[in-house]
Amino acid sequence: MLKALIFDFDGLILDTETPEFIVLQEIYAKYDAELSIEKWGQLVGGHDAVDFDPVADLEKLTDFNIPRERIMKEWRTKADALIASNAILPGVINLLDEAQQRGLGLAIASSSEHWWVDSHLKRLGVFDRFDHIICADDVTHTKPSPELFLLALKKLNVKAKEAVIFEDSPNGVKAANAAGIPVVAVPNPVTDQLSFPEECLRLSSLEKLFFERLLASFTK
Repeated sequence: MLKALIFDFDGLILDTETPEFIVLQEIYAKYDAELSIEKWGQLVGGHDAVDFDPVADLEKLTDFNIPRERIMKEWRTKADALIASNAILPGVINLLDEAQQRGLGLAIASSSEHWWVDSHLKRLGVFDRFDHIICADDVTHTKPSPELFLLALKKLNVKAKEAVIFEDSPNGVKAANAAGIPVVAVPNPVTDQLSFPEECLRLSSLEKLFFERLLASFTK
């Protein structure tokens, strides 16, 4: 029996990943360098996936001494401005409404830190919709480690087979699989270009989710 839904945040509830990638691509282009989606995809969704340093990478690609502080500030300032103008992604509110009507527990399990996730959830008006918000601050290892999801199960007081995870990245799907929890992959424009593990249901948008079909898929 389905008792809880667990959501990623970045790229699933709010598209933070497309602005970050686009702005960083623009910075690379200033140095006649290219940031590939494959390289960026190793990092998306899980800080433990790879130790990626864009400044170090640029220096390696160009043999230039890159002004780290200026570049990182430019990246964050421009990306954050774009992110702050983004609305909640389509289908999220309807799914939260449906889940709450059915009495399901709701949690977020994010590889980002609380200051980031909590502030955006409050801006979007959905902070109080979740029973638990679990972030990088709460665990030792983030995705693709299953630790975030296992903690979510504990806080929700449900078993792995009684929950469904919604993820936008391959690292998130790997973490869900490692936790033994059914997962629905809902890629954003950036993560849609990446290769996902086969062990997941994949949707183009949460708007495409039919709750009865979800129940049928994960409650057999």
